[in-house]
Amino acid sequence: MGARKVFAGARLRALRAQHKLTQAELAGRLDISPSYVNQLESNQRPLTAAVMLALSEHFHLDLASLATDASDRLVLDLREALADPVFGEAVPHLQDLKTVASNAPDMARAMLALYDAYRKSNERLAGMDAALTRDPGSSVQTAYEEVRDFFHYADNYIDPLDRAAEALAAELGEFGPDRLRRLIDYCAEMHNIRVIRDAPGQTERLVDFDRANRDLWINSLLEPSSQFFQIATVLCGLEQTTLLDSLLDGANFKTAEARGIARMGLANYYAGALHMPYGAFLKAADGYRFDIEQLARVFGASLEQVAHRLSTMQRPRERGVPFFFARVDAAGTITKRHSATALQFARFGGACPLWNVHRAFEAHGQIIRQLAETPDGKQYLCLAWSHEKRLGGYRGTTRRYAYALGCEITHAGRLVYADDLDLGKAGFDPIGISCRICERRNCPQRSVPPLAASISVPTDRRSVVPYEIG
Repeated sequence: MGARKVFAGARLRALRAQHKLTQAELAGRLDISPSYVNQLESNQRPLTAAVMLALSEHFHLDLASLATDASDRLVLDLREALADPVFGEAVPHLQDLKTVASNAPDMARAMLALYDAYRKSNERLAGMDAALTRDPGSSVQTAYEEVRDFFHYADNYIDPLDRAAEALAAELGEFGPDRLRRLIDYCAEMHNIRVIRDAPGQTERLVDFDRANRDLWINSLLEPSSQFFQIATVLCGLEQTTLLDSLLDGANFKTAEARGIARMGLANYYAGALHMPYGAFLKAADGYRFDIEQLARVFGASLEQVAHRLSTMQRPRERGVPFFFARVDAAGTITKRHSATALQFARFGGACPLWNVHRAFEAHGQIIRQLAETPDGKQYLCLAWSHEKRLGGYRGTTRRYAYALGCEITHAGRLVYADDLDLGKAGFDPIGISCRICERRNCPQRSVPPLAASISVPTDRRSVVPYEIG
C-alpha cells in the first residue's frame, strides 16, 4: 500500500498569513511555481516529500505535524454537519470554518461528536417508524406527527367541514373563469373584506389578512387556483369558527402547537372542498375516468390540488376510488402524504427509491405509470409527475416537487391510465415503505439493513449490497 497523500491547503494559507507572504513569495522560498502553490492551497495537489522538507527548512515546521494535518477534512465535515436544517439558515462563512478547523481542532471535533450523537438519536427514533405503534401519551411524537395522525385516522375525510364547503360552493354558482371574482365579491358582500391582489417585494409571502381594517392581501403572482385557495382558507376561519373549535376540541391535541397546525390543516381542507365540492367533483371524476388533467381544466385547479382532493373522497355511501397521494422534494423527502389505501408512507426519511415518483423529475411534463407491489403482496397502479412552483421573474422563488397518486389494482379498471395495461399478466415492480422496515432480501437499492433483521457480511463473495439479511 502506498503512502497516504497529505493535503494541507488550510495549513499553508494560515502559514502565508502568519508570515505575511503572497503566493508568489511563498513559491520563491519553496522553489516552486506560484500556480503550484495555488493548487496546494486549494487542495488540488497533495504535498510532496520535497515540499514538506522545504517547509520544514524555511519555516521550522515539524514534518510529523504536516503529515497528520486534518484541518481540511475537518472543514468538509463541519460544512456537511452545518448544512443540516437544525442549524437554521445562518451557516458560518467558509473562512470561519477554516479558522476553527485550523486554530481550534479540538473544538471542531467536539462539535462534530455532538452532531453525530444528535443524528444517531434521531435515527433510533426513526427506526421505530411505522412498524411500531405509538404510545398516545408519549412525548416523542411531534406536533406535526400528531396532526398527521389526526387526518390519517379520519381517512383524510372531515365530513361536516366538507359539507359546509359544498353548501357555500353551491351558493357561489357554476364553475368557470369568473369563479375567483365571485368569491372575492362574496367576501366583500358578506364580510366587508376588501381583497387586494398585488405583487409583493418578497415573493415568498402568499397572504396577509388585516382583521382590523378588513383588508385581505393576496400575492398576485400566484396562479388563480392558488389565489382562490388562499382566500378560501381565510374565509374558513371567519365562517366556520364554531365547527373548527368543535373538531379541534374533539381531537384532544396535547399541545397548542398541534392545535394550531391542525386548524391550518382544516382550513386547507375546507379550501380544497370549496374549490372542488364533493358531489360535483366525484361525478366529474367518474365521468372523466379520473383523468387528472381533465379534472384540472374543469375545476380551474392544479394537478396537485386535484390529486389531493381525490385522496379525500371517502364520504360514507358516496365513496370514490381510495387513493394515496404524496409530494416529494428533489432530495427524496416526502413533504405531504395522504392515504385512503393500505399503502402507508415512512414517517421518517425518504421514499423507496424503486418508486416511480423519483423518476418523475427526469420526465418533467409527463405523467408516468408504474405497476408496483409492496411486501405485504398488495398491488398498485401508481402515477407520478413533476412540477415547478415559480413566483416572480428570473430571481423569483422556485420550488420543485414530484407527485405520486395511486390506487390498489382492484380499482385500476376505473382509471383511464389502465386502459392499455394487461393487469393480469403485467410485471409488478417491488417497492417498500422504508429500508428500515422493509425485509426484502434482494433489493439492489437498499440503503440500510432492516431494523428487525440480523445481517451477515460474507468474506469470499461480494454483491451490490455488501451484507446479507438473515
